[in-house]
Amino acid sequence: MTWIILLAGLVAGVPIAIAIIAALAFFMATGEAPYALRLVANEMFKGLNSFPLLAIPLFILAGEVMNESGITGRIIAFCNVLVGKLRAGLALVNIWASVIFAGLSGSAVADTSAIGRVFIPEMERHGYDRSFAAALTAASSVIGPIIPPSIPVIIYALIVSGVSVPALFLAGIIPGVLLAVFLSAYVMATVKVDDPHPETISEARPAREALFGGILPLFMPVFVVGSILLGIVTPTEAAAFAVAYALILGVLVYRAIPLGRLPSIFTSSMRDSAVILIIIAAVTAANWVLTYNRVPNMLTDWVLSNVDSKFTFLIATILLFLAVGLVLEGIAAMLVLVPIMHPIAVSMGVDPVHFGIIVIFNLMIGLITPPLGLCLFVAEGVAQVGMARLVRSIMPFFAVEVLVLLILTFVPGLVTFLPTVLGF
Repeated sequence: MTWIILLAGLVAGVPIAIAIIAALAFFMATGEAPYALRLVANEMFKGLNSFPLLAIPLFILAGEVMNESGITGRIIAFCNVLVGKLRAGLALVNIWASVIFAGLSGSAVADTSAIGRVFIPEMERHGYDRSFAAALTAASSVIGPIIPPSIPVIIYALIVSGVSVPALFLAGIIPGVLLAVFLSAYVMATVKVDDPHPETISEARPAREALFGGILPLFMPVFVVGSILLGIVTPTEAAAFAVAYALILGVLVYRAIPLGRLPSIFTSSMRDSAVILIIIAAVTAANWVLTYNRVPNMLTDWVLSNVDSKFTFLIATILLFLAVGLVLEGIAAMLVLVPIMHPIAVSMGVDPVHFGIIVIFNLMIGLITPPLGLCLFVAEGVAQVGMARLVRSIMPFFAVEVLVLLILTFVPGLVTFLPTVLGF
């Protein structure tokens, strides 16, 4: 009955955290476990009682401040100088702006919203189909949570003991850049644009000014990730530094954020953080229920007795996470499945860091797949082209991203190279 309540809630469109809590409430009232009420409530609290978890609202706040401080326009101008003159240059600027933006927010949804508001109308003005512009924006935003700093990476490291945040940060760099390269190659090979406005979007801003304007924002990911890798700060402390750096740029250097605007920025960040944290609390308790009923043990025994190759297991994992990504938000899916799948992966001989990046990459693709892809909804909200038209436009990009995922799966060295070379 507990599972029926959970599935009914999801089918009815109830938020995942509320559906899980409703199922847990039924379990607490009728469950066979002794002291079920106290134990489940305790597990929900334990899921949030973690100092490293504080990095999540801090990184969300840093990304929000960066968005409000006009950083997006500076990043776009910077990328336009670098790749804007190439074939399909504006589409390339869209992709590589997402790469740089990834180092600031670590959020695909924030990337889609911030860059989409600028690029979708601008690309249409330059002759691109509006649905193509929206699809490209959503597809390239997937890079955000892969390149460090990354909120999903921090959550993954909290779920799985023994996998360090610095190792996962380093492991995400090559996959993120590889995805940008493949998207760029696809765009350059297939897009034909009759541009009625051949001037670039930043001709009003001299190239030297655009390059220097992008330097200060680029220092943030360098400082944040570098300080973590050098062991100077923890990820939580680095997130606090990111907030301070973003505030200094937005309030003092660029003077784009008036002090009166800060309360609404903090409120928005707290709201976004609360959505993630309540999911973490609910899923932590649900994982305890699964463990109590020995579901992970039974699944592990079944996989080990029926799957004889780690690559077969990895392909099955990809299919599972792609399917789950159709109906569950990425962080919720990670919290539910990773505690079960990670021990199986390790027992099959899969490198824990390699498996972590595959899972994160896989679930981020779910952000652009219907019916519940968050980046799809954000892009459609900006473009107003209709979901059916947007889904048709995004399918080639979905295929490119799955191809990159398969390459990363079967060539694990692309993921583990940097962590290995740098001693992680």
